[in-house]
Amino acid sequence: MSMRVFGIDCGTEITGFGVVDLETDNRRPKLICRTYGGIRLPKSKTMPERLNQVFEELMREMERWKPDVVAVEEVFYSVNAKSALKLGQVRGVALLAVARMGVPLAEYAPLKIKSSVVGYGLAAKEQVQFMVGRLLDLPEPPQPADAADALAIAICHLHTAETLAAQGASR
Repeated sequence: MSMRVFGIDCGTEITGFGVVDLETDNRRPKLICRTYGGIRLPKSKTMPERLNQVFEELMREMERWKPDVVAVEEVFYSVNAKSALKLGQVRGVALLAVARMGVPLAEYAPLKIKSSVVGYGLAAKEQVQFMVGRLLDLPEPPQPADAADALAIAICHLHTAETLAAQGASR
């Protein structure tokens, strides 16, 4: 089984992305980081300009890396309604980019992502960054933290797909 996952961590200041491949040689799965980064959204731009920037940059990266699936964090509930609305707009644009690419979408709850990568659903951002770096055999934890979160989302999907494939094979 081999698979390429494009992870997206939506944010109103930085939207992180990362591409992780699962390759199996000699029946031993290996996670390989292909790229990661953050789409920085300047406060000097209007919201429509920022949304357009997210859309264009995500489209460009997805066209470049041609993922088999895109994984995104599910909506979480925020105390601040204004922040939640802005984040929802960014997330909507990201989902539109995925739909335009015609690629399957997977969504995961924050607790599931952290549990899959760190083993603890309430892990701190620094713990996620550290474990993502270890799991992908990177020389240092990925920066910005939003890119590490995007890689964690991709890893979560790969772990989930691997488990489902193994369960299907054992039946």
